[in-house]
Amino acid sequence: MSAHSWIAVDWGTTHLRAFAMDGRSVVAQFSSDRGMGTLSASEFENALLDVIGPWLDRPTPVLACGMVGSRQGWVEARYLPVPCKPLSESFTEAPTKDTRLRVWIVPGLSQASPPDVMRGEETQIAGFLSLNPGWDGVICLPGSHTKWAHISAGEVISFQTVMTGEMLAALSGSTVLRHSMAPTGWDEKVFLDTLDQTRSRPETLATQLFRTRATDLLHGLDPVAARSRIIGALIGAELAATRPYWLGQPIAVIGATEPSRGYLAGLRAQGAAPIEADGDAMTRAGLSVAHSKLMETA
Repeated sequence: MSAHSWIAVDWGTTHLRAFAMDGRSVVAQFSSDRGMGTLSASEFENALLDVIGPWLDRPTPVLACGMVGSRQGWVEARYLPVPCKPLSESFTEAPTKDTRLRVWIVPGLSQASPPDVMRGEETQIAGFLSLNPGWDGVICLPGSHTKWAHISAGEVISFQTVMTGEMLAALSGSTVLRHSMAPTGWDEKVFLDTLDQTRSRPETLATQLFRTRATDLLHGLDPVAARSRIIGALIGAELAATRPYWLGQPIAVIGATEPSRGYLAGLRAQGAAPIEADGDAMTRAGLSVAHSKLMETA
């Protein structure tokens, strides 16, 4: 492992992903399910060492992003108020006992009005902008809490959060709809038909959701089609709510394949031409930006 010079860590609520880095190149990677939500403040260092301990043959800088820097995380990292460049200011150092470790957590972003915050997505935005200099437009970051960020001159001007992913998880795990929908699967035609109905009349969202259950009970409904209808209804309402952000703008969608698929299909159906970027790659690129800034000030 002597080829690596630093370690990038993406530490969210449910998962921890670590990458041994040589510059911007990945030398090794490892992940665990010890996300922020499973740990107390005193457990973070050991959880990290369990993952990266074999890589630590000498003192090594670690750059981390995500919910590890939340109020419930290892140490609370500051929020930078928008408008601002992502990762534009100093990082928060986490307390460590192991002398091989120095851990810095990147700041999140905040918006005073309407109130909003993000952690982790700012790093993906910084990574995307480092690979696409001069890009202006709107970045959509699908996930449990999907973010829509307006980008101009390298700054996040404003953003908004929509809890579509978390709503889908709740509906599929804790409501009557769980009896009708498959846990996975995709029917794009059903998705787009439902998305179009809900986008044009977002006030019918709750009705559309229960209608899926009623259709299954009365006529039978393929579980994959049921899932696609529910996702279509949720994203359709979201596209209606966020229309002032994305309409007529260059759009980039950053995320994993599964959550991004519906957004890409829905936006294309509305005449947009979004470009797609891998979320993990953008996170690593953003943490590489953070590492470069850290080395400049060292």
